[in-house]
Amino acid sequence: MNRRSPALPLLVAALLVALAGCGSEQAGASGPADPAELATRARALGVAPEHVYVTEVPGYTLARQSVGVIGGDGFSAAYVSRENGTTIQLSVDRDAFAAGACPRPAGDATSAPCVRDGDAWYLEGTGGHREYTLRKKGHVVRVGADGVPRDVLRTAAEHVHRPSADELDALIPSAPAAGGPVERGDLPPAGDGAPDNNVGVSG
Repeated sequence: MNRRSPALPLLVAALLVALAGCGSEQAGASGPADPAELATRARALGVAPEHVYVTEVPGYTLARQSVGVIGGDGFSAAYVSRENGTTIQLSVDRDAFAAGACPRPAGDATSAPCVRDGDAWYLEGTGGHREYTLRKKGHVVRVGADGVPRDVLRTAAEHVHRPSADELDALIPSAPAAGGPVERGDLPPAGDGAPDNNVGVSG
C-alpha cells in the first residue's frame, strides 16, 4: 500500500491558492503613482496635483495632446473613440458650489434637470450633451460628451480614479527640470553666441 506524504495535500492547496491569485490579478498593474512624482509633473503643467484624475472607457483612448490645465490650476484630458469619432472630456477644478447643490458648469443657464445618479450628479443639456459630475474633497470631476450614450458616460464616471504609475507616464511624461535654457555644446563662451561651425583638423 502506497503511503501518501502528509505534505502533499498542503502543497496542492498552496498551488491552487497561487493559481487563483494569478487569475484575479490585473495584468500589467503598476500600482499607484508616486505622490512626489505626480506633484512634480502636474506642477510643471500648472496643475494642482490633487486635480489629476484618469478614467477607463471601453473603446476610448487618451488623446495625449489634450492633457493640460484649465482655469487657474484645474486639469483636463480627452478620451477619443476611433470607431465613431466621439470624445469624452474629463475635467477637474475647484469646488465652489453650495453643499447639496447641483454643480452646473460655469455659464450654464439652461433649465435642464440636474439629478442625482448614485454618488454623482447627471445633467443632460441641449444638442445631446450629457455630463456626470463627481464631488471630491475640495474639487469636482466632470465627465461630459456630445452624442455619447448615457450608459457609456456613466461607465466613464464610475471608472474615474487617481492615476497609477503607468497611467501617469502616459498622461504626463516626465519633463526636464524647470530652469534656464538648455545648454548647447556648439556655442562659444564669448561673442554674439552664434554656433561654432569651424571645421576641425580632421576636416
